[in-house]
Amino acid sequence: MSKKPEIDLRSDTVTKPTEAMLDAMFHAEVGDDVFEEDPSIQELEKKAAEIFSKEGALFVPSGTMANQIAIKVLTQPQDEIICDKLAHIYYYEAGGVAFNSGVSMRFAEGNRGRISAEQILDNINDPSNVYSSPTTLVSIENTCNKGGGSFYTYHEMVSISETCKNNNLKSHLDGARIFNALTETKDSPNEVGKLFDTLSFCLSKGLGAPVGSVLVSSKENIQKAKRIRKAWGGGMRQAGYLAAAGLYALDHHIIRLKEDHERAKKIGSMLLTQTYVESILPVETNIVVCSLKSDVDLRAFLSHLAARNIKAVAFGKQTFRMVTHLDVHDWMLDEIESALKKF
Repeated sequence: MSKKPEIDLRSDTVTKPTEAMLDAMFHAEVGDDVFEEDPSIQELEKKAAEIFSKEGALFVPSGTMANQIAIKVLTQPQDEIICDKLAHIYYYEAGGVAFNSGVSMRFAEGNRGRISAEQILDNINDPSNVYSSPTTLVSIENTCNKGGGSFYTYHEMVSISETCKNNNLKSHLDGARIFNALTETKDSPNEVGKLFDTLSFCLSKGLGAPVGSVLVSSKENIQKAKRIRKAWGGGMRQAGYLAAAGLYALDHHIIRLKEDHERAKKIGSMLLTQTYVESILPVETNIVVCSLKSDVDLRAFLSHLAARNIKAVAFGKQTFRMVTHLDVHDWMLDEIESALKKF
């Protein structure tokens, strides 16, 4: 008797390349990218820069590296970054802002990971005060992972961008899942890109590529970023096979993100009917963050799901996360609902 396929909801990074994506990878034209001779990477970087109306782009192995390079490019040691207290650059990048760039962080308490222009103004240090770090950079995350896939409106991003420019601050958009956000807001990536000094996005999350992220910025910043990438061991050789997957994802997988959002909302609705659930963050994109009641054993709940071939991930003391992606299909929703009802 064949085993049922696994339903892996831990992250949208767990996807496998589709057959069409593998075919694109197999037929990719490649060269040595450190010598700037890989045509597939050049095509990907050119496409990414054009999508976000930037002069240049850099393909890197991970979203963390893209963010960390951006911070290094835009700051000096002793500087301070303003971000939300739930920011990925704080929670999930191993203290990289301190280790790599020698900068500190000022946390604002936003709305599910989203800070406002007013909060930025409230957290800028007095540049004449030698006791404090110079505030030089604002970083926002769109969508916000720990905020349950929450996203900024274009108006909110414009206000943040203008506040940064008016106060001589640089701005970075951690857009790991920016296309999930844009799927809901219908905003133009071209216009969003113009608002920030640097912007990163992941190919290996909702877009389903196996590896890689892209940093977009000015030509000057990208040239600096190349040197930093090399120093951190991120220079790859015939990486065009990976770039081909990214190109395929940009051409074919953005349009289907709405499907992931609809499935996530259905899972959220299922959870809301369970008596052991305390609360759920609003489900707006492909991330479901759910809190169990205080008397419920989270590990037992996750083990119950695992025994039924369903994987979710702990996301706090009584909280877990489920993420939909291109390897989550409609028939799986019935399996998920059945498992939730039997706990």
